[in-house]
Amino acid sequence: MIEFDVIIKNFCNPNESVYDVLTIHSRQVADCAVLLAQRLIDAGQPVDIEFVEEAALLHDIGIIRTDAAGICCYGSEPYLRHGVIGREMLESMGLFRHALVCERHTGAGLSVQDIIDGNLPLPHRDLLPVSVEEKLVCYADKFFSKTHLGEPHKPIERVRAQLARFGQGTINRFEQMENQFGLPI
Repeated sequence: MIEFDVIIKNFCNPNESVYDVLTIHSRQVADCAVLLAQRLIDAGQPVDIEFVEEAALLHDIGIIRTDAAGICCYGSEPYLRHGVIGREMLESMGLFRHALVCERHTGAGLSVQDIIDGNLPLPHRDLLPVSVEEKLVCYADKFFSKTHLGEPHKPIERVRAQLARFGQGTINRFEQMENQFGLPI
């Protein structure tokens, strides 16, 4: 298992508030993703559960460099870029597989068409979760807030409502993950 704390501390001072936001949220997502992964394993589906936990613990590392005061982030980049920033950060450490999870977890993934149509400040390529492990982290992430740390997971109806503003493609991708993984309870 990789040293999550060592990696985070490489980029973020533990005395900064964003450290708590990142680590508490990421632990909630990891616990949920591992629970869902274990269900798949119990049903006979192969899942790299250790990787799921590691990737979930690192999926939001890019928030450190974004401008999102509501979650104690005082960087210069738009929050929407936290996934691609996280990819760059983890690739700089040789964590290429983990880096893809960072880039592909935003929303229910973003297609190149979503990016172009929304004129989003992101690379013009698909940023969609591909592997079951990437999808597990992406899905689990939708149930936990960074502004309400430590709260139980959001009800599915609230998650759907929050994702609906990003269009039918996002909802369709989320529902596919819901059908694959079930509810996180």
